[in-house]
Amino acid sequence: MDLRQINYFIALFEEGSVTKAAHRLHVVQPAVSMQISRLERELGQKLFERTPRSMVPTAAGRTLHRLVLPVVRNLSVAHEQMARLSGVVSGSVTMGIPTSLATSLLPGMLIRFTQAYPDIEVVVVDGYSSALIELVNDGQIHFAVINRPTDQLGLIMDPLVEGQMVLVTASGSDDDDTPIALKKLTEHKLVLPTQRHGVRVELDRLASNRNFALDPRLELDVLDGIVELVADSDWASILPSIVVRRHLAAGRIRVRAIEPAMVWRLAVIHHPRQPLGPASLAFIDHLREELLAMTGDGLITAAI
Repeated sequence: MDLRQINYFIALFEEGSVTKAAHRLHVVQPAVSMQISRLERELGQKLFERTPRSMVPTAAGRTLHRLVLPVVRNLSVAHEQMARLSGVVSGSVTMGIPTSLATSLLPGMLIRFTQAYPDIEVVVVDGYSSALIELVNDGQIHFAVINRPTDQLGLIMDPLVEGQMVLVTASGSDDDDTPIALKKLTEHKLVLPTQRHGVRVELDRLASNRNFALDPRLELDVLDGIVELVADSDWASILPSIVVRRHLAAGRIRVRAIEPAMVWRLAVIHHPRQPLGPASLAFIDHLREELLAMTGDGLITAAI
């Protein structure tokens, strides 16, 4: 089993078809089929079930994927470490981030990062925190930024920043800028994410800790959609301050702190068996700097 066979196997496993794997590898389809057949003969195992529509991994195929993926990751880290000796940080970064942060934070940050590190390729995957945790566990991404969980994950977790959940209303609403008591939140028509969303999970946990229950009349998982709805109506929401910063700067909404404070926390997670390479570390450092630059308004602070 050589590195070429491993790369062909991973491509077919992840793409699900010979056509797509060949396109990803920039080779012809027979080359993929030939390498997989050789690998199956060498291992004495059937790695895929051939169906008319796709190639479905067998139990042996799934096991092999779990075993070889860290090897490929470590080879990538080794390549990055050697490149670092030359003084140039290069390589690739595949990271995960909640959708709400992908839209509110990443666009400007990615422009500045790629200008500072032109030799690093970046792939961003967005999704719920629970899905990102699974991708890190499976070795499909190098690391993820998630809403910091209270449970132990068996992963390495480094705090990033923390901040306040805020009440969000339209800029022309009758609300003032003074903090609002937690119990008075029910006086507003609330639109919140659904209970499968990481922000809602954290909101419900924080409210439950204070013997309080949130009762939204509308539920919507697209946080930008919530902000747009609130900005154009008499509805209100409770969201992390970092999500609404650009809308607040545009003058479309106003925010109020909540008393007692409801605090959200962000953290970076990665697998202990898959050490982060220089490219990933450079990305995380840059992300941390971007987040800390937002601490001037008092709604976001450095994590402890």
